[in-house]
Amino acid sequence: LSSRTSAAEKEMGGAEQREKQHRAHQGFGDHHGGVTGAHTYFYADEAKCDQHMETFLRCIDASGGSSEDGFSAIKLTALARPLFLVQFSEVLVKWRRFFHQMAAEQGQAGWAVLDTKLDVEKLQEALANLGIASKAESQQWFVGENLGTSGTVDLLDWNSLFDSRTKLSRPLLIPNRKTGQLEPLLSRFSEEEELQMKRVLQRMDILAKRATEKGVRLMVDAEQSYFQPAISRLTVETQRRFNRSQPIIYNTYQCYLKEAYNNVTGDVELSRREGWHFGTKLVRGAYMEQERERAAQMGYEDPINPNYEKTSEMYHRCLDYVLEEIKRSRKASVMVASHNEDTVKFTLRRMMELGIHPSDKKVCFGQLLGMCDQITFPLGQAGFPVYKYVPYGPVNEVLPYLSRRAQENRGFMQRVNRERDLLWKEVKRRLLAGNLFS
Repeated sequence: LSSRTSAAEKEMGGAEQREKQHRAHQGFGDHHGGVTGAHTYFYADEAKCDQHMETFLRCIDASGGSSEDGFSAIKLTALARPLFLVQFSEVLVKWRRFFHQMAAEQGQAGWAVLDTKLDVEKLQEALANLGIASKAESQQWFVGENLGTSGTVDLLDWNSLFDSRTKLSRPLLIPNRKTGQLEPLLSRFSEEEELQMKRVLQRMDILAKRATEKGVRLMVDAEQSYFQPAISRLTVETQRRFNRSQPIIYNTYQCYLKEAYNNVTGDVELSRREGWHFGTKLVRGAYMEQERERAAQMGYEDPINPNYEKTSEMYHRCLDYVLEEIKRSRKASVMVASHNEDTVKFTLRRMMELGIHPSDKKVCFGQLLGMCDQITFPLGQAGFPVYKYVPYGPVNEVLPYLSRRAQENRGFMQRVNRERDLLWKEVKRRLLAGNLFS
């Protein structure tokens, strides 16, 4: 497993509460707020993104040439302008919030994502009352699509409506909760941003094709929460194309986010409906301090779970859901990317209970190179697919990445001491047995 650490972890800001999280703000520009020592890329043109794509292609080639069933990790902030990703995230969050606003009016406030279903007739009445679309116009939204045939629309249906509505010349208007006025959903999107969308999807297409040719699986890394809606949406679009017969593209879910379970369950359900293979890497999360500092500064709700224990609960909840899906359909795969021994033990126990065998290669494990070998090696010796994650790049970019990994893994230094003691114990055992090098 190899990864290029991207220097494009940018800071930006915006309006109020959760909307601020995804609103572009020139005051934050293109810099790494809260990521000490990281280098800054300024995207003067698309050429830098193309250079990053070439680097990722070489990474895929290296992964394919060094191992079977290899992985290569990419960051979308290296393939698209971060400001575009923030703006696209803002649009997606607005559209999703509008769905939940309609759900609240139908008495479904706070319901789980997959349980929330809008009554189509009530939805059409609400759209007409808001002045967004007449009943006759909104009826056309469902023509030629398998939407509303059951009389209800859930979030996945709602998202597909977004895809079709945004292709119309007439702008889609939605209410601004603060002002009560209607405003275009895509007010920030210009022809240039449409072109950027096309370009980033083209780059992902090129990388996915090379990965398929080389027998390498492509993992799209998660990034800050104000980028993540766009990153996940672009990744799912690529999964729809390339995960038809096997999981080539893996999406990453950060379980320190309060929305992690809703995100995982929604995407699993989409893969069921459309018949493609769901591939995921589950991590706890990488930007906690930066996320919290930014939320406090910009005045929106902290997107992070309140403590480490709640994050571990979220991780195990998401993981258990995916493992159940593996048992149910065999069309899901997961990388348990964790340095936490309890999480590894939880995974092994649930695999045994569900009858998921290591040779199925539906579950694999990952740790950073040089960290937690006392977890990695026993897993490998027991026949589990296990990978060492290899960050590479200029020292001034890789060191901040590694320092954040150490910060996120609480008790890391204690585990280093334990690992040293275990290694020394093994050396002494081999010396006494006379087989030091076996």
